[in-house]
Amino acid sequence: MSAEPIGFDANELIAEAISQTGFDDFGEFPYREGLEVLLQTYDAHIEDLAGRKSCRDRVVMQLATRLKCENAFKTIPQWQEQKIEAPIFVTGLPRSGTSALLNLLVSAPENRGLLQWEVQFPDPWPGSQPGDKDPRYDYLAKALEATRDSDFAKIHFVDADTPEECVLLHAFAFGGVQLGFEIMLEPYHSWLLKQDLVPLYKYQKQQLQMLNWRMPGKQWMLKAPAHMMGIDAILKVFPDARFIWCHRDPQAVVPSINSMNKAVMNMYAGDYNHLDGGEIGRAVMEWYALTLEIGLAARDKLPQELFVDCSQQEFVDDPIGVVERVYGGFGMTMGDQTRDALVSHIEANPKGKHGKHEYSLEEYGLTRELISQRFAFYTNDSRWPIST
Repeated sequence: MSAEPIGFDANELIAEAISQTGFDDFGEFPYREGLEVLLQTYDAHIEDLAGRKSCRDRVVMQLATRLKCENAFKTIPQWQEQKIEAPIFVTGLPRSGTSALLNLLVSAPENRGLLQWEVQFPDPWPGSQPGDKDPRYDYLAKALEATRDSDFAKIHFVDADTPEECVLLHAFAFGGVQLGFEIMLEPYHSWLLKQDLVPLYKYQKQQLQMLNWRMPGKQWMLKAPAHMMGIDAILKVFPDARFIWCHRDPQAVVPSINSMNKAVMNMYAGDYNHLDGGEIGRAVMEWYALTLEIGLAARDKLPQELFVDCSQQEFVDDPIGVVERVYGGFGMTMGDQTRDALVSHIEANPKGKHGKHEYSLEEYGLTRELISQRFAFYTNDSRWPIST
């Protein structure tokens, strides 16, 4: 008997989410067009049955979570009183130390990051009050513990309390980079590049306000390489935002992010050998070169005091020095309690703690020459502290 086909009909998935939650209001922010394009992309490129089910289930979960969030926005009006003041966005090429730097910054008691469990469950548990433990937390912590020996954990370690990329909240608005591999595939790739990103960041701000009501924080620290293409939109939604820009030699970045993209596709897309690995590898390189170009062009028009730059090697050599530069550049005070917390985090998290990440160029259809040519606009600009 042949397996039942797994389809990506938007109306069917929406109906499932409504049935699961009992809610039917998806809110004012646009989502339907992005949903349709995302589903078209999965349908066109994912053939593996398990992969199709995984992606379909994820979209239903996204829809159901959005419904629950919208219900919370209507029934918990206190979120509107929350201020997200002068947030700091960590960005730059992926694999350039953005995660390690954010983890260190958020170890300080005055800094608030968006945690992994909050990304998974942005909807407040019914009846919960600020500071209450979410009953889903232990379930997620146990599930993540089971992934400790995976290839993905060697590349990007997560646990329930790890600060995570805030653009993952964009997934509930059916925009942004999603899991990261969708932006390498059509039609989602071309569609996203044409979008006004302001509604996504407005949606993110609303989510952050609700999260701040649930667990108040002082200084929000947010992070994602995807922010490179959203600098202008961020400043329209968060006019007092500041940015930390991490830098690294693309010769190290491109194969590393390709390896991470491969690990994510293995988790969600199943067997994708029917896709050309070289085409995907070159698409990954092009995406990050293009978004870097967009980001650097945007910051050229802005006051440079909004930005603090650091290289991945500078962070490895002197992490406290990098944080001191951030605090000094943005007029923040580093007290003894903060410094002690930073030192404790550094001592507890040596480089390579979660395993060695290995990769090669050849399996992604790339050469050093291709990378050098594409990123010459970046590596030949003496303003940027690029290191290997």
